Amino acid sequence: MVTRTKKNAEPSDVVGVSRAASARRLAEQLRRPLFAWWDVHARTLPWRDGRTSPWGVLVCEVMSQQTQMGRVVPYWTAWMERWPDAAALAAAPRADVLEAWGRLGYPRRALRLQECARVVAAECHDELPRDYATLTALPGIGDYTASAVLSFAYGERIAVVDTNIRRVLSRVFLGEESLGGAASALERALADVVLPSDAQASATWNQAVMELGALVCTAKQPACDDCPLRERCRFLAAGRPRLGERRTRPRQRFAGTDRQVRGIVMQALRELSADAHGVLSREAAGRLWPDGVQLDRCIASLDEDGLIEIVDGHGVRLPR
Repeated sequence: MVTRTKKNAEPSDVVGVSRAASARRLAEQLRRPLFAWWDVHARTLPWRDGRTSPWGVLVCEVMSQQTQMGRVVPYWTAWMERWPDAAALAAAPRADVLEAWGRLGYPRRALRLQECARVVAAECHDELPRDYATLTALPGIGDYTASAVLSFAYGERIAVVDTNIRRVLSRVFLGEESLGGAASALERALADVVLPSDAQASATWNQAVMELGALVCTAKQPACDDCPLRERCRFLAAGRPRLGERRTRPRQRFAGTDRQVRGIVMQALRELSADAHGVLSREAAGRLWPDGVQLDRCIASLDEDGLIEIVDGHGVRLPR
């Protein structure tokens, strides 16, 4: 098993010995109906074909951060046809990388993925590492992405903790709503405790629980009647307390924000990519957004992030 536990704390100690034993017994009872559901209802996604390389799994996980899986499929397919391995992406012009990222959002992820590719190509013989510490040392690779690669690509026994998995496990095993925010020590320990001991079964468990959270055990309107775990779900038995409740935080708006303006500039530049020079003139840029001060601020921040280049002090283009 790949371990990530800090300060050598045992997951059972965090969850509680008796509670951990109860959770393990329940997990064993749930495995068969969950796996049967997975066999029938798992979405057909190109990276689940059994032939995808570990690098392809990594690309999928990076693209899927804060992006719906359905939107990722065409981008991932085109990306892997163009750059099937780390070495290919490492050698690509940055402008091409940003263009291919399209409307996936947060384009800095694309540049971080290319930074990661350069390290993998140069220092890892173009092979993605298969240990947690080395993976998380790569540019842009955090706990979730490293764990997903180890589980889904390499078949290692390691808990994968994302929003969907946290929600399902909290509801089924604790009878409580997962309120979002950063994963707690209890949630991480619970994911370790209920993970099957067999490596192959643990990978199926991670994927099936994640899929259940995406399709059935959703945040606001879970389809409990269709859930394979409904007969033993402690959340359902308790009357679904605090269903859909989230941690209190200001509602994030998008319209009129710098993020929207940055996206408009990037899209305009991607649409210029076929031009011989691909330069957006200052006059053309000025027509993209009515607030000139905000537009200048956003162009400056895109330049600082390495997402654009300012040409001759006026026009802008994707980086070369």
